[in-house]
Amino acid sequence: MNKQDKIYIAGHRGMVGSAILRALEAQGYRNFLLRTSAELDLRDQQAVADFFAQEKPDYVFLAAAKVGGIIANNTFRADFIYENLMIQNNVIHQSFVNKVKKLMFLGSSCIYPKLAPQPLKEEYLLTGLLETTNEPYAIAKIAGIKMCDGYRFQYGCNFISVMPTNLYGPNDNYDLKNSHVLPAMLRKFITAKRNGDTSVTIWGTGTPKREFLHADDLAAACLFLMENYNEEGLVNIGIGEDISILDLAILVKKVVGFEGDIFTDSTKPDGTPRKLMDVTKLTNLGWKATITLEEGIQKVYDEIKDTVWE
Repeated sequence: MNKQDKIYIAGHRGMVGSAILRALEAQGYRNFLLRTSAELDLRDQQAVADFFAQEKPDYVFLAAAKVGGIIANNTFRADFIYENLMIQNNVIHQSFVNKVKKLMFLGSSCIYPKLAPQPLKEEYLLTGLLETTNEPYAIAKIAGIKMCDGYRFQYGCNFISVMPTNLYGPNDNYDLKNSHVLPAMLRKFITAKRNGDTSVTIWGTGTPKREFLHADDLAAACLFLMENYNEEGLVNIGIGEDISILDLAILVKKVVGFEGDIFTDSTKPDGTPRKLMDVTKLTNLGWKATITLEEGIQKVYDEIKDTVWE
């Protein structure tokens, strides 16, 4: 990418898109195409076609998606598959039509089979059944990977796919009904500390293990891969280490300075037992994460500790 190139970041106000935007700005890029969802509905085929025809972006980061936690994914199953398919179909196809130099499609670790061997290698895609609760979202993301590969194979498009692990960072979603585990946990502990509560209850048994990557590390990896990776398939982006949900709660409790007890609610779902990325491919390409989990949680806590939630 050159500094004068037009760069379109789809989803620039979300956690991933905003992190990519910050990383690009830090490297001196200024020629951005940015549209909010109110300004450009990516589900609208004609609107997306008109936007690409008029603006002619050189590079595209496809970070826009309908996302949510276990409840949202399991409740709005039709919305999750329809909206995500529409968004990525429109953006990927118009990138081909308008001769975009390179596109990066961002997926999710939920694309891997529920019971795949750990850590998750890229070649485990489509080798088993998906986790039921987020299957519609996962199927949409798998379709996006295969669509990028299809356009590469048939038309020679330089479209690449990356699969981030669980993310956290600035502009995360803290709605308890549809947020992911770490932001929900931060909100719970901050609220409990404010209210002088004696305990915090976390969902599930606390035994599932998850890997967490700060959004700024993800953005650094995305810029690295945009410059250095030009192949089909996908690249995992993670740190290669995981932590149990209960140990995560203990770490969040420490950072927040909450003095009470932690209880688990085993009547609530655990989700996938474990999701750890194999990041050998990324490491061999020459990139590694730099932000530790405790350091990252501390950064996020400092940013949101005074937030007033409805």
